Amino acid sequence: MGLANFFDKSALAASRVLQGVSHASLAAALDTHVVGLAFDDAAAFSPEGRLTLEMSANLLARLYPRIALTPHGHSAEVLSPELASLMLNINPELDISAEGETVTVVLAAGDTSIESSAPVIYAGSDGWIARVSSQRPVGSGSAANPFGAGAAACFAVANIFRLIFGAHLLNGKADDDIALSLLDYDPHAATPLNPAPTPVDIGESHIVGLGAIGNAAVWALARAPELSGVLTLIDHETVELTNLQRYVLTTQKDVHGSKVALAARQFTGASLAVRTHQGRWGDYLRTVGDWRLGRVSVGVDSDEDRRAIQASLPEWIVNAWTQEGDLGVSRHSFTGDGACLMCLYYPDGTGKNLDQIIAEAIRLPDALMEIRTLLYNGAPVGKSLLERAAAAMGVSSDVLLGFEGQSLHSFYTKAICGGMILRLGGKVGDAPHGAAEVPLAFQSALAGVMLATEIVAHAGDLRPVQLPVTTKIDLLRPLSSYLSVPAAKDPSIPCICRDEDFIRVYQQKYAPQ
Repeated sequence: MGLANFFDKSALAASRVLQGVSHASLAAALDTHVVGLAFDDAAAFSPEGRLTLEMSANLLARLYPRIALTPHGHSAEVLSPELASLMLNINPELDISAEGETVTVVLAAGDTSIESSAPVIYAGSDGWIARVSSQRPVGSGSAANPFGAGAAACFAVANIFRLIFGAHLLNGKADDDIALSLLDYDPHAATPLNPAPTPVDIGESHIVGLGAIGNAAVWALARAPELSGVLTLIDHETVELTNLQRYVLTTQKDVHGSKVALAARQFTGASLAVRTHQGRWGDYLRTVGDWRLGRVSVGVDSDEDRRAIQASLPEWIVNAWTQEGDLGVSRHSFTGDGACLMCLYYPDGTGKNLDQIIAEAIRLPDALMEIRTLLYNGAPVGKSLLERAAAAMGVSSDVLLGFEGQSLHSFYTKAICGGMILRLGGKVGDAPHGAAEVPLAFQSALAGVMLATEIVAHAGDLRPVQLPVTTKIDLLRPLSSYLSVPAAKDPSIPCICRDEDFIRVYQQKYAPQ
């Protein structure tokens, strides 16, 4: 079986959304399926077709152990080894077969109708429009627009997931047809918004957080033609093996490397100027003398970090998230009637601190003060706590004693968040409110592509009508009819966007020079 060496994290992500699926049952189910990736010369010739195939192969390789490449035509056959190489760099154990092996589900790009007894999901794009169909080929455009093409891959891979695991989802049937512009998010538009390509200057823009969402945003921006301006990439972390579960920029060779360095390399040769900061948002602010922050894109994990970014008063913010039930983006000006970013993430008193989250996850609520002390002092975790945690979670203590002497944070992220306990048949506590979600790769990738779209759409003034504050999509069910909803300031909370001092400082910062 060609399961990846980061499959524990994949199993953890799947267990969050699939009812009654364990590590072992997920592995067994995946082994019964061969996912076909079919494409013709039309897809191989099309810049957007190649982008859809690239993202599709990237996402499929992060979960499925058996994939069959099925090229139709000479140009498609030339492209096939490139896709195979991409997938093997992500998962060297992947079982890639040529056409001829019986596939159980097919993702297809191009103009060719696939004759197969297996269900087929067709993916393609036309500029800003992502197209997916379970009925017929949808073709691919010639504009080299990565936004519609990347989103189409995410929708298509989500449909593949629903076809395979639909019995474990509340509404897991496939989409019939999707033609969705990322500029209007109107699934029923007679003419989806799709302006012709034009150069866009993104000015001084920032991406804060280069996790899974930030990775996908960089993927899209680095492939977008005719972008200019300055993009600052900010993150303090390095790549861990478990990140390969959903970080679309990562391969095996990127483990232990800097996230900002990895992201910056994507722009080699681009007209867009890129700056990097290896550190947190607060550290970055201390290094720059000018706090006029024109456009800030937020891909961080925590509510606290989002509030801190809003408190620094950027002129405009776009935020992206994945969470149980949906993914999406929100758009924020500080003044006006719409909610600011802090409004959406204002603390309600129900969130839990990290010590509480860890204590519940390892099923040792009585050890809260011990855990709190370890976190505060940065002390290594000891044998006693590991043995008690092993007993509580139902695994051998020998497994956890390998973490003796490491930090509690390292133990938590690798053993719990990394899926090790789940693989060993143990049980962890329910994910509490405030704990980091573990999305599937296609969920994070779509959120990132949407984030990148917002940067370009805002900078290029590509929307004749401003969208509501939030746009939400649930990829675990067919596309909803209404995706964008307003979010107004809440007069019942004392948010900074209703504070006269903050409003005055904001207006002074961005007054016309």
